Amino acid sequence: MATFQSLQLDRVALRFGGFKALDDFSLTIKAGEFVSLLGPSGCGKSTALNCLSGLLQISSGTITLDDRRIDVLPPERRGFGMVFQNYALFPHLSVRRNVAFGLEMRKVPKAEVDQRVERALATVRLSNQIDKLPGQLSGGQQQRVAIARAVAIEPPLVLMDEPLSNLDAKLRLELRHEIKRLHHALGLTTIYVTHDQDEALSLSDRIVVMRDGRIQQQGAPETLYNAPGNLYVARFMGYRNASPVRMEGGSALVGEGIGAMRFDGLTLPAGGTAASLAFRPDDVKLANEGIPAEVAQVEYCGQLWLVDLRTADGTHVTMETHERVTMGERVQFRVAPERIRLFTDAFVPEAG
Repeated sequence: MATFQSLQLDRVALRFGGFKALDDFSLTIKAGEFVSLLGPSGCGKSTALNCLSGLLQISSGTITLDDRRIDVLPPERRGFGMVFQNYALFPHLSVRRNVAFGLEMRKVPKAEVDQRVERALATVRLSNQIDKLPGQLSGGQQQRVAIARAVAIEPPLVLMDEPLSNLDAKLRLELRHEIKRLHHALGLTTIYVTHDQDEALSLSDRIVVMRDGRIQQQGAPETLYNAPGNLYVARFMGYRNASPVRMEGGSALVGEGIGAMRFDGLTLPAGGTAASLAFRPDDVKLANEGIPAEVAQVEYCGQLWLVDLRTADGTHVTMETHERVTMGERVQFRVAPERIRLFTDAFVPEAG
């Protein structure tokens, strides 16, 4: 497997007319890392991947692999492995020929091609499918062929663009485990694009959350999960309940959109007065004394219930609970102050 020390994107920008698809994008990736670019559609994560691969030409900035500038090179000379959302297999070629394609384009000797193809397919556990056509395989098997094709060329870097999006839930989970196993077993360096928080948390050494072509926060999964830097990142990390806040009496914070919940003794974030707060559904607890609410919706999720609570002022609060409740039931809930995250960025309601 080809190796390198670090890949660096320095103030990379991509413009389409007046629109900035990427803006001042700087990121360093060390050899052996699994880095996920996380964000909603249109945030620039796939654009960043395509700039790395050479499928899009950057407008400014530089991309270097160790001391070698690569943004001036065409895609085929960068030598990266690519795994796409739609598999991108040749339907008329066998599994063997699909995996061999990149090696043959590089004019690798036939004996070595055969060895690498067999090794790659054994790694993804598809040796017994080697002579089948892609149309004879399941979606999960086709994506494994795509992964085998990417790693067969022994690239310094593997780029994966939402590779699990077209699979059902069971296959997504299975292939997620497979991707992580291969990353470690083959000593890969992987950049992985996803909009799925669970995928990013389970796979990554580092998560990069993006918005409007810019990096909002990056760090270890535990860091982003437990200490999101702003409300946007918090929402991606599962903080589904959010509210603007105001100071009252100089010592207490009041959540304006959640039944006027009052939180005493909370420390304001550095840099000024908090403008918003957020907490997770599993931080919401039923209580004998708390904020009155009506159960507006209940979803059974196996080990717990996902409950939509509606307060007297019409605010909706999402709760995860192991206690069974019923539609229309009157309950009370509380959220421990230490489970609240406060942010200095202004509260903005989520779209939709």
